[in-house]
Amino acid sequence: MLASFCPVIRTSRIEESRAFYTGLFGFKVTYETPWFVDLARPALPPRELGLIDLGHPAVPEAQRLPVRAVRIVLESEAGEAELQHALSRAGFDARRVFRPPGRAPGALTVMDPSGVRVHVVAPA
Repeated sequence: MLASFCPVIRTSRIEESRAFYTGLFGFKVTYETPWFVDLARPALPPRELGLIDLGHPAVPEAQRLPVRAVRIVLESEAGEAELQHALSRAGFDARRVFRPPGRAPGALTVMDPSGVRVHVVAPA
């Protein structure tokens, strides 16, 4: 049985990515080195996300490329206006925020500093 799940994003922008996920989505840093950051959401069940410097020797040389074609879906109780305000307050480039065609109101997609698509939806 699966006890936990922690996706890890390879990035050359580890500091900006850490600020993005902690500042906008409430992740907390649980472990940090210059080349790796472990983030968690203090909720049950816990949610984790890792960030690794793509140039670090722990990453096989053939995989030292930025993440491509990944989408993360986050459920947020914040409304669309609140999320837009948080993005603006954080100095986030509004050109990187979009609503996919055919999506319900309140669903937004933003690009994190590494180019990962983060789809934010309201609770069902």
